[in-house]
Amino acid sequence: MDLGHRIKKMRLEQNRNMTEIAEICGFSKSLLSKIENGKTIPPISTLIKIAEALGTRVSVLLDDQQVSGTIYTPKETSQSRLVKTDKGYSFHTFAVERGEKMMQPFLFVCRKGEDDKRKMFSHKGEEFIFILEGEMRYKVGNAEFTLRPGDSLYFDSLDKHSLVPITTEVKYLAVFSQSKQ
Repeated sequence: MDLGHRIKKMRLEQNRNMTEIAEICGFSKSLLSKIENGKTIPPISTLIKIAEALGTRVSVLLDDQQVSGTIYTPKETSQSRLVKTDKGYSFHTFAVERGEKMMQPFLFVCRKGEDDKRKMFSHKGEEFIFILEGEMRYKVGNAEFTLRPGDSLYFDSLDKHSLVPITTEVKYLAVFSQSKQ
């Protein structure tokens, strides 16, 4: 089952309509419809808002086969399972099978020029990013940072944040904290 179908199924199981969930999330019913019908892959910040509105975690939306314990991800898996969004980046979600966790790690790949209209993101929790390859400018609130391999940022995710690749491609690890439901 894909992401949109999982979101729709969970919403319907809770006997809730699209308008209610969209209003809680702060976006249009039309956007939620596009997500549920697989017409768009939303940014992670949007998925976090949907998960919170449905009383669950992002990992449950991304994979409904939940397990506990240690999760091993071989390098080949994280490189081959990148999901491309319409926001100019691709991502891989680590340990998605483990639903009950306090943090969610991601691998992000952003390419210069793929989205010239980058928006500011904001969501509950805290975020840590670590640059693996390439360079980018990352804005958090009113502060802007030029990040290179080995550099990192830790910040409150409610602060509006955005990035712009400087090099052709930027790969970075991001870890989002997840609030307890």
